Amino acid sequence: MATRRPQDLVFTLFGDFLLQRAEPVWVGSLIALLKPLGLSDGAVRTVLSRMTAKGWLSSYRHGRNSFYELTRKGRRLLEEGKARIYDPPRDKPWDGSWFLISYSIPEENRQQRDHLRTQLSWLGCGSLGYGLRICPHDVGSEVAEVADAVGCRDNVEIFRAEHLGFCDEGELVARAWDLPAINARYEAFVSSHLPTYERFRADLEAGLLQPESCFVQRFALVHEYRDFPLIDPFLPAPLQPPDWAGDCAAALFNRFHDLLMPLADRYVDSALELALEATTIRSTA
Repeated sequence: MATRRPQDLVFTLFGDFLLQRAEPVWVGSLIALLKPLGLSDGAVRTVLSRMTAKGWLSSYRHGRNSFYELTRKGRRLLEEGKARIYDPPRDKPWDGSWFLISYSIPEENRQQRDHLRTQLSWLGCGSLGYGLRICPHDVGSEVAEVADAVGCRDNVEIFRAEHLGFCDEGELVARAWDLPAINARYEAFVSSHLPTYERFRADLEAGLLQPESCFVQRFALVHEYRDFPLIDPFLPAPLQPPDWAGDCAAALFNRFHDLLMPLADRYVDSALELALEATTIRSTA
């Protein structure tokens, strides 16, 4: 797995393994689950404390035991990310309309402007330069929410438009997004994970797979694939280049994830059950 910040690892753990679990998670469980990924006890406690201070997590104590859960802010971030990963807008029909977002934020508010740009990229908006972004999807309500959150509604305008000229759609897309670079990353993902998928599928059929190895592999798979919604605008099929590898990568990701899910979830369940026993013993000691 590529080196990542401890915070990124915690986000992946909560986003793909703990998001649908209603109960707060004991710190011992989080330590146990993050240990196979290279985080020490101290590193886990430090990052949990920092993420709590940033408002992503909330914590409480019961006796000598600490528990953590997502805040509303943290849950919303991960639910939006999950939707972009598992239900991207690429398959939605396109009527040929474009949404244009124009913004003009002065240099003294550069941090505000940078935040807006980041959020527009997350929504799949490409840049035409000079404070103008385009998107083939209806992102009007999302852009309004972002503008309000950033505090720059008075500096942003949204339009629904038809492209009348002068370049063709392919040239317009090439100006707004670096599709060759994104496609190269998709191709690298497929080349890297396809042989591993075939090996795990053979091991599953032979009854050789272990829950911990499935957990670690699923974590690595999701941790790498979760970057794509940050860079892929999920263009409608008519706008994609003919050699687009995004669909192949998505199919491989979903197949591999489904293969790993049962045993990986069993590993997480086991860690949470052991933690429950541990907290019961410690609370009564």
